[in-house]
Amino acid sequence: MRTMTKGKKPQVSILQKQTAFQGYFRINRYFLRHTLHEGGWSDEVKREVFERGHAAGVLGYDPDRDEVLLIEQFRIGAFVANRPAWVTEIVAGIIEEGESPEVVVRREAVEEAGLEVGELIPIADYLVSPGGTSETMALFCGHMDLKDAGGIHGLDHEQEDIRVLPTPRKEAMRLLKEGCLNNSMTIIALQWLALNVDDLRKRWASA
Repeated sequence: MRTMTKGKKPQVSILQKQTAFQGYFRINRYFLRHTLHEGGWSDEVKREVFERGHAAGVLGYDPDRDEVLLIEQFRIGAFVANRPAWVTEIVAGIIEEGESPEVVVRREAVEEAGLEVGELIPIADYLVSPGGTSETMALFCGHMDLKDAGGIHGLDHEQEDIRVLPTPRKEAMRLLKEGCLNNSMTIIALQWLALNVDDLRKRWASA
């Protein structure tokens, strides 16, 4: 088994960086060398990285109704992957320069679902797909009142067409268990809720 050399911190040396593509998103090409597990340095390595910034998402939960907030919208990536193009997911958005993840999820909840978020509890901050993109996802669970949730939302100038789906928690867990949800942020958020729902309901009881 190859193991990291004890006492030595892995290092990376960037030899060159190029912009391979610039559109709505960017692809950068890196030429680099990195230290090896058994010592020494690698040969020059070329890697292309999809750079789209970072994102934040929130699983809305109403403890009084025992419901979660899911949404459904068209996703080009799902379509190209030959999966159902209308994806059931949680509220999420891109973190703009100078914004905190907390600000982003509160804004996106209003834009995508017409709802305010109360207390936010961090779930995870993870790399979406580190083999090919630098994007990270900051996930939260947010206290919401879902009594009047529903309808179609989204920003016209972003051509969003988002259906709001207040969903009983047990139904959401059934969808999770049966493999009906196919995006990592929603799966991770619901798995977290499954582990923490009892504590969460006590914390937010009649809040």
